[in-house]
Amino acid sequence: MNMLYHLTLTLGIGSYGLAIILLTIIIKLVLYPLSLKQMKSMTMMQKLAPKIKEIQDKYKGKDPQKMQQKIMELYKEHNVNPAAGCLPLLIQMPILIALYRALLGFKYADPEHASFLWIGNLSNVYHLNQFMSNPTVVLIPLLAGLTTYFQTRMTTNSQDQTQKMMLYTMPVFIAWITTTVPAGLGVYWVTFNLMGIIQQYFVNKHTLAMKEALTEGADNRKNR
Repeated sequence: MNMLYHLTLTLGIGSYGLAIILLTIIIKLVLYPLSLKQMKSMTMMQKLAPKIKEIQDKYKGKDPQKMQQKIMELYKEHNVNPAAGCLPLLIQMPILIALYRALLGFKYADPEHASFLWIGNLSNVYHLNQFMSNPTVVLIPLLAGLTTYFQTRMTTNSQDQTQKMMLYTMPVFIAWITTTVPAGLGVYWVTFNLMGIIQQYFVNKHTLAMKEALTEGADNRKNR
């Protein structure tokens, strides 16, 4: 963070907030191959949801083992790994913990640059009970919740009740968590989500084009 802060100084815009954003971009780029694999896997699982439901309806209560076998065959056929979504999250956890611990007792080279936009100090924890005296305390939690919602919505299967529940409960949980950690961590989370939303948009677009091409190819083979 100090290295990136000094970089902002050389650009004439000394800011620890910008340093955190730059740090987030670097981390996102490093994790990009894993994130891309996760996004593609989640998008394909969303596309395969109707077929998975058909298999579940066919074998539910009759042959659970056969049902699992058929679902795994479907995943293998479409090169989907249902566990792919866990790895980026597991890798990111130590990063979040490290940033949390660093911000709590961070020694700023220039405390005046510890503020960012409406945030007085990136190391401060702004609880919701401060709302009456400082209404801006809700902005970072609100942005964290909203960006989590939009990113989750892009990969959620609307027919799956569990996923639908996560779509609404996860953003609320993230928003609440953001009120219990240093504000700088909230800036990190919002930036990470925004980059994820942009990446997911292009992944969804690419996956849709692939699906349309495969469907068109299958139709052409049928016509022959």
